[in-house]
Amino acid sequence: MKLNTILVLDFGGQYCHLIARRIRELSVYSEVVDNNITAKEIDRLNQRFDIKGLILSGGPTSVYDRGAPRLNRGIVGLSLPILGICYGHQLLALLLGGKVERAERREYGISQAMIDRPVGVLRDLGPKETVWMSHGDHVAAISDSCELLAHTENSPYAAFRHRSNLICGLQWHPEVAQTENGMQMLRNFVFEVCGCEANWRTEDFVERVISEIRQAIGEKKAIIGVSGGIDSSVTAVLAAKAIKGNVTGVLVDHGFMREGEVESVRKTLEDLGVNLTVVRASKYFFSRLDGVVDPEMKRKIVGREFIRAFERAARGVRADYLLQGTIYPDRIESGIRKHSDKIKTHHNVAGLPTKMRFLRIVEPIRDLYKDEVRKVAGSLGMPRDMVWRQPFPGPGLAVRVVGKITREKIHIVRMADKIVTEEIEREGLGHDVWQYFAVLTDTRSTGVKGDSRAYGYTVAIRAVESREAMTATFARIPYHILERISTRITNEIPEVVRVVYDITHKPPATIEWE
Repeated sequence: MKLNTILVLDFGGQYCHLIARRIRELSVYSEVVDNNITAKEIDRLNQRFDIKGLILSGGPTSVYDRGAPRLNRGIVGLSLPILGICYGHQLLALLLGGKVERAERREYGISQAMIDRPVGVLRDLGPKETVWMSHGDHVAAISDSCELLAHTENSPYAAFRHRSNLICGLQWHPEVAQTENGMQMLRNFVFEVCGCEANWRTEDFVERVISEIRQAIGEKKAIIGVSGGIDSSVTAVLAAKAIKGNVTGVLVDHGFMREGEVESVRKTLEDLGVNLTVVRASKYFFSRLDGVVDPEMKRKIVGREFIRAFERAARGVRADYLLQGTIYPDRIESGIRKHSDKIKTHHNVAGLPTKMRFLRIVEPIRDLYKDEVRKVAGSLGMPRDMVWRQPFPGPGLAVRVVGKITREKIHIVRMADKIVTEEIEREGLGHDVWQYFAVLTDTRSTGVKGDSRAYGYTVAIRAVESREAMTATFARIPYHILERISTRITNEIPEVVRVVYDITHKPPATIEWE
């Protein structure tokens, strides 16, 4: 039986794969494809899938920019339902004879949408909806073939549909959590407009990816870069199921791990049956990062040194392939798509060197978000502590030191991070908060210790709540916990005189500082 499928056409938006992920939450399969896909290519895909509808993603460009991505006109003639989101909404309006203009005021963040007609994708919604906006242009007019569905104070045509009921557009982003009834909007499109059946399961992904690993590597040997985090650990377990004894886990101790982490990771993975080797490489990483300030350069250096460490390990076991636990947020923030903006380079994506000795890098979970990875881990029977281990960046504490990296600074941030972790988990908040950690800033300030003037570092505490790491809100940690963290850090770490708490959402910030 072919899976009911929604195709998401990628116009470079940061939330493109989040749309696909939300569709899969509805137990309907989704695939992300390039925006220039043709009608013939969709017909060919129909041999594998039962394609029921298309969603056009947002994007960072204006529809009037030179080289702005366009929709292949043959797509509209396929008689498939189409939902345009943000840029996709504007593009559909333009193609149908409407008008797009630069808005007098950019709409960014939470907005209130007035629902003029609660039909189609807006069925069963109230007269006013809280939605998430992120745009500079807006639809200023729609053609006579279309009808208005909703507006906001700054967007006169914030939602519309073609009178055939097959094409509709939303200026806001229903896929992000900040749009309160976004899932209802997507549910309306998928089931009411497209007529899909819920016939996709996480188990289907596991079976497919194990088959893909076998096809990619065959009878040859591979290594898997592991950190102890859920992404690389799931990849290691999937690889072990696919190619069994032909895969070796490699843990690179770059000197930027958290307190006691190397031994903890070693024990956990060995208990899972992963054949593991630890590469001690801190001298290489510290040497290459000496004097480097720019965060992008740091990430690229870390990416290069990781590969060199993996290459040394691969020679020892005669492996030709490298598996990585790269997930979608890593790839999207690194700007891996034609029309997307680069937010920051991830060490395991755009931070990789151009020349490597591996025949191929295999990334089995590259299209998943963190919470999807956790579902896969659950289906694989992995320990709960590992499934819910908080995310930790591959470059480790190197991207939690702002400015130049020294062994002293790494020691300071490691101790501060240990205190944050202990106090958050002592209060039982470990499963409620997505991520919590300390950042050593490059700011020094005056303080008083022991009745004497002290001049020391400022540590920032970051704690966020999220579902998939593409958006996040700062966690409202009770003051008494923050006070205890601050007191311990300034008492136990002599070099620190001030502690601040980061209350910035993502966006506009990223979760990590660098």
